[in-house]
Amino acid sequence: MIKKIIKIITFALLAFVLISGCYLFVGSAKPASPIAWGAAFSQKHSRDMGVDWKENYLALLDDLSVKHLRIASHWDLLEPRKDHYNFDDLDWQIQEAEKRSVKTILIIGIKTSRWPECHIPNWATVLEEEQMKERVLNIVQEVVLRYKDYQTISVWQVENEPFFAFGECPFEMDEEFVKKEIALVKSLDPNNRPILITESGELPFWIKAAKTGDVVGTTMYRVVWMGELGTYFHWPFPPVFYDRKAKIIELFFNKKVICSELQAEPWGPALLYNLPLEEQKRTMDLEKFRDNIEYAKKTGLDEFYLWGSEWWYWMKETQGDPRIWDEAKKLFIN
Repeated sequence: MIKKIIKIITFALLAFVLISGCYLFVGSAKPASPIAWGAAFSQKHSRDMGVDWKENYLALLDDLSVKHLRIASHWDLLEPRKDHYNFDDLDWQIQEAEKRSVKTILIIGIKTSRWPECHIPNWATVLEEEQMKERVLNIVQEVVLRYKDYQTISVWQVENEPFFAFGECPFEMDEEFVKKEIALVKSLDPNNRPILITESGELPFWIKAAKTGDVVGTTMYRVVWMGELGTYFHWPFPPVFYDRKAKIIELFFNKKVICSELQAEPWGPALLYNLPLEEQKRTMDLEKFRDNIEYAKKTGLDEFYLWGSEWWYWMKETQGDPRIWDEAKKLFIN
């Protein structure tokens, strides 16, 4: 009897794996129309690339005509000294977006994208975990209260991939803390804007993001550097993989899924501004950029934020190569 039960369970598991594999990997998705194309921007990353970050930002808005923007607000820039705030740069970004009626996702919290992912002021690095969490809630409150009346902000993103252990962060993000942040944002925002929670696109099923946020954001990377393996890795997933996972989220949680990061810059064994140009081309060039755009169109999702606007500008301004910048322009102007 025990052997029979084991056989039945084994057969059921194999059948489940087979059916799941077919569901996620076989077939095609219906392309969305229209598609909203946007871009992500980090003041710190643009600065670290060695370009004028304000010129980079204005070029996105005026030359590329980006109408959907995802802006990172980094805690260490906003509160360089305890209780002493510097919102001048973020004010300027939000106000310039407001002038042009750009729909903006503002990332808030401790983990707000770009390495080291968690952007902690020097004065806060010595805090115990609970003390630091209280200070994170404090900066979230300061940001929401400051920008809640700006029409340009359409979505608050609370943390960046909070449930994905990536980056140099002082504590592991848990659902309880993220929910506390979300509750705080909702209590402060009279416009009740939706909350975006993002997750890694390839491995999880986005369940935690769907349980905590109003909108689910997924990354979409094709070729990455696997530091643990010391090699480049090409994710084998077909476009329909993202469509089927999104349908699961829509069916069980009634939440929309967007692509919060579509790979449009290199990912190599060093930080981008320390990576030789020839090495950069191994994971991103004009052909790969076009290929990623076509891949994205086949996923069935209807909103994408391209990851790499600072690099396109760097390529154009410092390397004399505007080809990817000009290619991106076709998406945003259309």
